[in-house]
Amino acid sequence: MTVEPLGARARSLPADAGSSPTVRTRDAASIMLLDRSGKDVRVLMGKRHSAHVFMPDLYVFPGGRRDPGDHGLGFSGDLHPAVLRSLRSGEGRTITETRARALALAAARELYEEAGVALGRAHERPGAALPFLPDLTNLRYMARAITPPGLPRRFDTRFFAVFTEEAGIDPSRVLESQELQDLQWIDVNDFSSLRVPEITAIILSDLRNGLESDPSLPPERTVPFYFTRHGRFHRTLL
Repeated sequence: MTVEPLGARARSLPADAGSSPTVRTRDAASIMLLDRSGKDVRVLMGKRHSAHVFMPDLYVFPGGRRDPGDHGLGFSGDLHPAVLRSLRSGEGRTITETRARALALAAARELYEEAGVALGRAHERPGAALPFLPDLTNLRYMARAITPPGLPRRFDTRFFAVFTEEAGIDPSRVLESQELQDLQWIDVNDFSSLRVPEITAIILSDLRNGLESDPSLPPERTVPFYFTRHGRFHRTLL
């Protein structure tokens, strides 16, 4: 495994890269799709395109920023109350229930756009933003991380997880996209062949620990929150 330290990358950027500690942080969501049909749990990861400004050529989970349209997406099943409560809380002011749910809907949308996986039942409603109604019932809230200052893009990302069999997803039916290439099912205990961002390696480690503690990943679990303050990397629990 090659781990790309985000702080080191920030320090290596040219002065005109458009980054500063005051770059606005945008909401984002990422999703760990987990397959436990075999002996070991696997997670879906893909390589970001080399033309991307943010994390080019690194392997990540499907995900992206929360779009305004995510607030209006319909859904067939809601978040577990404990997940919704954790999403709304945290350091800083409490966010609205609508915004918290929009983060989960963004994760479902990005999973479809980047990997062709529908987290919910198909429908044929004319004019709908997605060809399925997202089912958020089985989503676990796994982590929150804010991109360190100094990068050209900064995101306040919420990481979710869902097991394929709980969501009725066939692990063999994933599709590459312009956003995410070389999609692979990676053993959560061995991703040594991939080049990943530092925060991704940390969250994969948290995932392994969570699976060892309770393989069901209960929705009531505490959620780690990673951020940088005054040049120091912090981890706290939500």
